[in-house]
Amino acid sequence: MKKLVLPLTLLFGLIGTAQAFDGDAAAGKAKATTCVACHGTDGNSPADIYPKIAGQHAEYLYKQLTDYKLGMSSGGKDGRNNAIMFGMVATLSDQDMKDLAAYFASQTMSSGTTPEDVITQGEKLYRGGDQERGIAACIACHGPRGVGTSLAGFPKISFQHAPYLKATLEEFRSGARANDMNGMMQDIAKKLTDEDIRVLSLYLGGLH
Repeated sequence: MKKLVLPLTLLFGLIGTAQAFDGDAAAGKAKATTCVACHGTDGNSPADIYPKIAGQHAEYLYKQLTDYKLGMSSGGKDGRNNAIMFGMVATLSDQDMKDLAAYFASQTMSSGTTPEDVITQGEKLYRGGDQERGIAACIACHGPRGVGTSLAGFPKISFQHAPYLKATLEEFRSGARANDMNGMMQDIAKKLTDEDIRVLSLYLGGLH
């Protein structure tokens, strides 16, 4: 197992200074007591079926919370559908969601590792995609180190739990999750094989 340190060989667009996010991290910490069971006290979830949300872009976290709220109010027809999260967001105000997003964004995501046997295949797909199959390179949106960008709404995906990433890509592929920008992830995931998803999910664990 090893950490992957990639050289900055690609000038990633849309890099800039985002406007200040209107959330109070201190207030968010006080409101996060119900989040810790799944996501941990600092957003580094102890169970790999739940995502690490520490260090994730505040704007992205806020969007997911509002999408869960929309999913709850629409009976799962719109937004993002998850029974557990429906219960979590039911009583949250808009400011609560901003505060929670600010708090978890202020934390540091724990590092991960990538198995040696997926590095070559994972790097090829992440950095170059597959032109013959019409699969865009992940690096185009998520950047050379997988940190995404808050300006364009692309999340940090490096250091994430592999089982969670695998489940998420499968949800995008099946259409069970459809809250991605312009259906971009759904279009890409539909072209991924089970092996592609396995390799990418493991590869991203140590990408930084």
